Amino acid sequence: MKELKDYVITIPDFPEPGVLFRDITGILQDKDGLHLAIDKLEECLKDLEFDMIVAPESRGFIFGMPIAYNLNKPFVPIRKKGKLPRETVSASYALEYGIAEMEIHKDAIWQGARVVIVDDLIATGGTTDAMIRLVEQLGGEVVKIVFVMELEGLEGRKALSGYQIDSILKYPGK
Repeated sequence: MKELKDYVITIPDFPEPGVLFRDITGILQDKDGLHLAIDKLEECLKDLEFDMIVAPESRGFIFGMPIAYNLNKPFVPIRKKGKLPRETVSASYALEYGIAEMEIHKDAIWQGARVVIVDDLIATGGTTDAMIRLVEQLGGEVVKIVFVMELEGLEGRKALSGYQIDSILKYPGK
């Protein structure tokens, strides 16, 4: 049986020379790879008491939604600015090429809700930090953050110190 890392496709020199891009579409395109990823993420949540799963557009949706369904929890989407129809709160975060914003519905998280954040990748931690700020602004408590992959060389965990983090696959570089 294959391990989850066997489904990740490594593409050298993308998007720029010297970068090893870790492509998750190999996981998604294989039924066994997808099952394995979801199962391993769910294992990270074993025995954890929590109320809901929050995940960002779009790859976080891919992994967060089936976990919420399997564990009978609500799923709360965080989307790019301007994509949610009701009243929202927003948080900005830095990108390599500028600043972006994400939003969550203002009524999506109740006071004291115990929240798990699910995403595909932790790199610098900037996007996840913005999600944490949104959850906490609405009165929720982030009790765990789970990722499929972690790029350890970008030290995203440092930006998220104080939070419980699990990643299934860890890559030493950037």
